[in-house]
Amino acid sequence: MNARDLMTTDVETVHPDDDIGDVLTRLAREDFNGFPVVDDDERVVGIVTQHDLVHIFQPSDRTLWIPVGFPPFLETLEYAIDLSWDDLDGQLDLLKHAGKPVRTIMTDDPVTVAPDDDLDRILDLLADDDRDINRLPVVEDGRLVGIVAREDVLRALRDERRGARGAE
Repeated sequence: MNARDLMTTDVETVHPDDDIGDVLTRLAREDFNGFPVVDDDERVVGIVTQHDLVHIFQPSDRTLWIPVGFPPFLETLEYAIDLSWDDLDGQLDLLKHAGKPVRTIMTDDPVTVAPDDDLDRILDLLADDDRDINRLPVVEDGRLVGIVAREDVLRALRDERRGARGAE
């Protein structure tokens, strides 16, 4: 079993110049927690995760629940945002961040795999104690060809085990 066997080929992506607010809105609608960032040639130039997006709005250690439903956000959502009540005016400037491009918060040089990378390599990356990787872009000749999520690996292992039990 390798990345090609596990990957999803219909990958939701964002561009480095996409507005953070637009990406946050898209992410709120999806069942996953990040997007590969690809340039005009479909080359992976980064990855942006839910953590990256929410982190820019967490300046301190107090929590305020706010609705995010004003422009440029299209849907009303609630996010827990940490605030220092002493600096409330300067730290609640959501619109200032929302108009910035994704390139300002994305992780450059993300961990990727090749289509022929085996299951052991994928498991090592997804189970790495130093990184919290949930999705691995699959790259061939520098271009995005798919993505492998933790769920994809778990489903494949489950199905393989069920098949082995059924063959006994």
